[in-house]
Amino acid sequence: MNTFEYISKFRELIEKSENIVILTHYNPDGDAIGSCAAWHDFFLSLGKSSQIVLPNDFPQNLKWIKGSETAVIATKEMKKAEALIAYADLIVCNDFQSFSRVGKLEEISLKSRAKKVLVDHHVDPEIEQFDLVFSNIESSSTAEVVFEIITQLTPEEPVSKTIAEAIYVGIMTDTGSFSFSSGHKKTFEIVAELIDLGIDTCRIYQEVYSTFSENRMRMLGHCLTNRLKVLPEFSTAYMYLAKEDLYRFRETPGDTEGIVNYALAIKGIKFAAFFTEREKRIRISFRSKGEVDCNEFARTFFNGGGHHNASGGDSFETMEETIQKFEKLLPELKQLN
Repeated sequence: MNTFEYISKFRELIEKSENIVILTHYNPDGDAIGSCAAWHDFFLSLGKSSQIVLPNDFPQNLKWIKGSETAVIATKEMKKAEALIAYADLIVCNDFQSFSRVGKLEEISLKSRAKKVLVDHHVDPEIEQFDLVFSNIESSSTAEVVFEIITQLTPEEPVSKTIAEAIYVGIMTDTGSFSFSSGHKKTFEIVAELIDLGIDTCRIYQEVYSTFSENRMRMLGHCLTNRLKVLPEFSTAYMYLAKEDLYRFRETPGDTEGIVNYALAIKGIKFAAFFTEREKRIRISFRSKGEVDCNEFARTFFNGGGHHNASGGDSFETMEETIQKFEKLLPELKQLN
């Protein structure tokens, strides 16, 4: 994946840097937090000043990951976040292909004098924004790419258990617990290495997937009972949540994560969507099976993108208008017919 020259250049950048900022996208998920936490522990082991900066808060079920507790959250400490980015020597960017994904930190990030290194697995990275790019769309997750880079940067040093746990969280969550097609042989070889390093896969799974709040579970029940629509003629199902729903169930960061997968789990469904009403936009999560390309669908019609079977997008119309548009576009997905 990475040439010797790229690794050597990255090693040189790290050696020359005293203040390293680790950055990821808005609404960070398991892959984003796992990747950032892994880098944080790695840079600390090298004696560097390391700081994770997040555009906004992250889900409660990820806050047990070591290193995440020290993250600076821009929506809570914007001036501190901007100062860290402005005066950094090196910014390691994880799990996004463009600075447009970091919300209100975009402008300060682009202006920063720091060298910028991208570590990602999404299609079409905007390479002109970065000084060094490690991008592999064949990888299951950004965390997988992080692991490969770290083991090449210091091949003589064993990976810490802290890093191993963070990497496993990233891989597990971005593969849907190893159910998505992005889980290739290399992914399982890396997981085997992580297990050899002493991680407890059962405990990690419990921490991530068995610590939801009662409100979140009731919100899920509301979606399945009252907000689910199935369109068998298009092998499609979708759900939605309006602002009043989010308020009713006291939504916290991460509560809507993964709900779209329940629509996709219905027998005969190949394409699923989940619409969430946010401030001035409708956020959409798309999931698909097999040859159904929800990435292209999201990019073409909903200002988004992602992966072949998992992507996201935005609509700046009302919820009703957005859903009407979605239904009218379903014939465009030929694989559904």
